[in-house]
Amino acid sequence: MTRKERYTYVLDYFRKHVGHVTTELNFGSAFQLLCATLLSAQCTDKRINAITPDLFRHYPDAKAMSEATAEEIFEYVKSVSYPNSKAKHLVEMSKMLVEEFNGVVPSEASALVTLPGVGRKTANVIQAVWFGKPTLAVDTHVYRVSHRLGLVPSTANTPRKVEDYLMKNIPTEEVSDAHHWILLHGRYVCKSAKPDCEHCPFDEICPKRLENSKL
Repeated sequence: MTRKERYTYVLDYFRKHVGHVTTELNFGSAFQLLCATLLSAQCTDKRINAITPDLFRHYPDAKAMSEATAEEIFEYVKSVSYPNSKAKHLVEMSKMLVEEFNGVVPSEASALVTLPGVGRKTANVIQAVWFGKPTLAVDTHVYRVSHRLGLVPSTANTPRKVEDYLMKNIPTEEVSDAHHWILLHGRYVCKSAKPDCEHCPFDEICPKRLENSKL
């Protein structure tokens, strides 16, 4: 099976059996999505959804959070990974939004990545989920599944290379959905330590079946 045929097979399955899907993070505004996405780095969405209701109840927008201290924010996010740095980033990000963007989350990646704690992956999530742009965030799930299913070559050894390769092979109108299709497949089926191959719809075409496969 060629790589092009793999894309056709995988995308056809997701179109027919999954359809439109979006982030599992809970949020009520662009600012809240930005906060939740920043907090979700190296942490589960389930954990983030457990702590953000209380956080957003006290700090619903950039202005409110910009007036808080990192120590105050820490009390709401202390159960997530790297709480000290994330609390600091949330406050600094909020202050910058207020001071330079009138409290409004910018839609351009070049502006988003200037915000403290916001990298390319987070910026891509905001652009895709909130602004509906065809951007594709490569997290650990997308990176892992893209390689395991043979959607990218072994030379695509960085998140950016994986992103560029996927973007070249996925129809523009399906980029946002495809990101979540691949991510959720990695989160619930093609898991890192114990992939559930028995229930994987792509088991028959998985490169692991190839001779000398390292999978």
